Amino acid sequence: MTSRRRVLVVEDDRVINQAVADRLEAEGYDVVRAWDGPGAVATYAEQAPDHPCDVVVLDVMLPGYDGYEVCRRIQSDRPVPVLMLTARTDEADILVGLGVGADDYLTKPFRMRELVARVAALLRRVERAAELAAEATTATDRRPIEVADLRLDAAARRVWRERDEVHLTPTEFDLLHCLAREPGTVVTRERLMADVWGWPGASGTRTVDSHVKGLRAKVGAERIRTVHGVGYALEDGVQGGPA
Repeated sequence: MTSRRRVLVVEDDRVINQAVADRLEAEGYDVVRAWDGPGAVATYAEQAPDHPCDVVVLDVMLPGYDGYEVCRRIQSDRPVPVLMLTARTDEADILVGLGVGADDYLTKPFRMRELVARVAALLRRVERAAELAAEATTATDRRPIEVADLRLDAAARRVWRERDEVHLTPTEFDLLHCLAREPGTVVTRERLMADVWGWPGASGTRTVDSHVKGLRAKVGAERIRTVHGVGYALEDGVQGGPA
């Protein structure tokens, strides 16, 4: 019998913590909880030997140390999908969270139904990434994708810019890989949400925009072209197009 997916809920507001845990349990998840930064890291480590957490729902503002530091510490052990909860709407704060390894975020107040959907989407994304990596490993032609001076190895999930390896988060890699499959072609935000996050529809397009900004900082801003109101394209020439 397959064990239930385990979610770590980290939130210092006990009412919100309990409400999120109750809803996720009702949806069939196994839930463990923490209320501060040190407790979150300790609880995450405690689960690892027998049943590692599959997803972490993580508040940014926590006692002890904040959600960014929690995210850094748990990601140093192994990549795990992280959904950040934040009361901050400033884009710089969101980019910090994405930069330390968060995969998605929800701004408070949020609808519980959306949180559940985002958790499910993160799990689907992880499963799809594993399937793509397996397909790439068993494929007869395992040549990396090369776009201008970028080289992507889908099986190893590694990226190089000229001779230097670029260290991307799992979501950043999936986003770049999606764009690199069709260099020069504009990929809509809605399609990126569906293919990378497993979240169809337009409600999460700001998440795409934030991740693209983080990705540009690592691979070069000129390499990803914005088509306003539509989406993004990975330029197949060195110089790229206008942002």
